[in-house]
Amino acid sequence: MLERARDLLPLLRRGAPVAAVTVTRVARSAPRGPGATMAVTADGSVLGSISGGCVEGDAVVLAHGARVGGRPLTARLGFSDDAAHAAGLACGGSVDVAAYAVSPEPAVIAALESVVAGRGVTVGIVLAGPRAGTVLDETALRGAVAGTMPGEPAPRSAVAGGDRRRGEVPEIGDLISRRETAVLATAQDGHDVLVLSHAPAPRLIIVGAGEHAAALCRVAAAAGFAVTVCDVWEALVTRERFPAATELVAAIPHEHLAGLDVAALDARTAVCVLTHDERVDAPALAAALSLPIGFVGAMGARGTVARRAELLRESGVDEADIARIRAPLGLDLGGASPDETAISVLAEIVAARHGGSGLPLRERSGSLHRRTPATTADAPTGSAATSGCGIPLQAGAS
Repeated sequence: MLERARDLLPLLRRGAPVAAVTVTRVARSAPRGPGATMAVTADGSVLGSISGGCVEGDAVVLAHGARVGGRPLTARLGFSDDAAHAAGLACGGSVDVAAYAVSPEPAVIAALESVVAGRGVTVGIVLAGPRAGTVLDETALRGAVAGTMPGEPAPRSAVAGGDRRRGEVPEIGDLISRRETAVLATAQDGHDVLVLSHAPAPRLIIVGAGEHAAALCRVAAAAGFAVTVCDVWEALVTRERFPAATELVAAIPHEHLAGLDVAALDARTAVCVLTHDERVDAPALAAALSLPIGFVGAMGARGTVARRAELLRESGVDEADIARIRAPLGLDLGGASPDETAISVLAEIVAARHGGSGLPLRERSGSLHRRTPATTADAPTGSAATSGCGIPLQAGAS
């Protein structure tokens, strides 16, 4: 539901009946992970995708069933390896899904508006029992799952992630703070609750407003980053040059970085220094290294990198922090234009965040999609089975 916030809000505001289908768990290989959502309207319009095409037809049928029946439905959609290849389908995996009606109730509208505004939000959808279909905001979700009043600690056994057999049972507060995309939890009454979360957009702060910065802003914004561009020259930091930027700042970069609210930063935040001016970039890097962020990078030739490191040592930055700077910035893609360089920089940011190797996939073995054990399984268990063509043999009202 949250993934399709921009599509759903106008539909709900004009009273259009709509249902959503969300992936809750992946077994073996599948194109998309937990949290992937498609929405289906009463007239058959489909918004989004949960698998890239393999099981979309089955998901549409499930969505219509949940909307008309007024209760959530769950199913396992997918293929056995042999049947998949016989049908010309190569994914060979399966996905557990939950289908549910989406109505314009206050908790739903508030959650969708938070997503559109770029804020983090978590909601729960009760999948079974007398309250099936009820949408819970964060406060109600904590109470329903943990059986506690807001602010009290939840028992470790209250919540189960994707695989309850493993005993990996985070607190509901942990799930909310981590903004997991989709997790199944068990309420105190024993019924499943689908926990849906949306994290704020990852932040990219670009220091410098040259042509490489303009290209990186375009590419990163298209990839979903909230981009801030900061430069000392007000004439360069303009909306005309950076139409995709979330924020434009004309200020001394290290002072701007030092004044950031650390509560709004996290491990997904990246700072890239592209000024090519050691008077600006060395202090900016020192300020960036003091922040609780996951990525600090700087563009420059190898001689520039060495000179910058020396300036940082002279200013008191220790060797461990200097070693955190990714410089020269970017993966070796061979391109030279600003746009090609921007792609190589963004590729390094993404690889660093997800622990990627940067190697061509053909040079690696194993799963193509890196997913956590809580949302991935080696073999399907405990949900509706499917036929070789992806049609669910059993889809249960939850």
